[in-house]
Amino acid sequence: MTAPRDASGLLAGIGRTPLLELHLVRDAAPGVRLFAKLEARNPGGSVKDRPVARMLQDALAAGSLSGGRRLLDSSSGNAGIAYAMLGAALGVPVTIVVPGNASRERLDRIRAHGAELILTDPVEGYDFALREAQRLALEHPDRFFYCNQYANAGNWRSHYEGTGVEILAEVTAATGAPPDAFVTGIGTGGTLTGVGRRLRQARQQICILAVIPEAFPGLEGLKPLGQPGDIVPEILDESLIDERLTVTSEEAAAMCHRLARDGLFVGPSSGANVHAALHLAGRRGLHSIVTLLCDSGERYRSTGLWTS
Repeated sequence: MTAPRDASGLLAGIGRTPLLELHLVRDAAPGVRLFAKLEARNPGGSVKDRPVARMLQDALAAGSLSGGRRLLDSSSGNAGIAYAMLGAALGVPVTIVVPGNASRERLDRIRAHGAELILTDPVEGYDFALREAQRLALEHPDRFFYCNQYANAGNWRSHYEGTGVEILAEVTAATGAPPDAFVTGIGTGGTLTGVGRRLRQARQQICILAVIPEAFPGLEGLKPLGQPGDIVPEILDESLIDERLTVTSEEAAAMCHRLARDGLFVGPSSGANVHAALHLAGRRGLHSIVTLLCDSGERYRSTGLWTS
């Protein structure tokens, strides 16, 4: 592999996303303030830019990509975009294993950056794509460096040192105190673990709610957990979770449409996060809740989300 290209300008654009206050919470719980980080403002268009930038730079620093090895990982789509984008910018060849039901927009973006794309049976879900990446890494160790975002500590650390620090500073500036609750879905577990650990250090009694999708059809980017055989991400710190709430695809879609009426065009995982946050606000006497708007609704035009 040749020396990495200078991608400092692109990397500098990752993080420090806006914190928005969502006023729709007033109907469900007057007096509660709901905040959300607008992660579509990252250059790759999603929250996944944060951990991928950290993991990719760690791999380069460790020499893991020397000898022409390709970076390999599985993804539901957004991390794949971040890998492909930053790989192109840094001159790193990338191979991504993605379930075949990922939205066409996300698959097109990965291909546009020149990454190799391997599609797996959509019926088998994310865990099958993960196992396929593991198989390729074992069979071709000289060809691939397996980044494994489900087990890579750089994933959660990017949120502990970045996203969580931003949230803590911004919510405290707005309300005078750390948030009372944090709501997020689980994909790799990096966001919940990293942000959760940072916020719990600031407020021991913070409520951390994990958003769980229904098993089928599920929600792109979020893992169903709790069924026999489900792979629990190695980096997920389940001790941080106070509550779990199952959100259906219909509930997530309805919230996406509601947010669009307020000027926010976001994807299903964002809708699920806000739905769960409103559920929590209406049931608990909390003062402030924070969540994430993980990506843009533009990524889901082909899925029928916006035609229903």
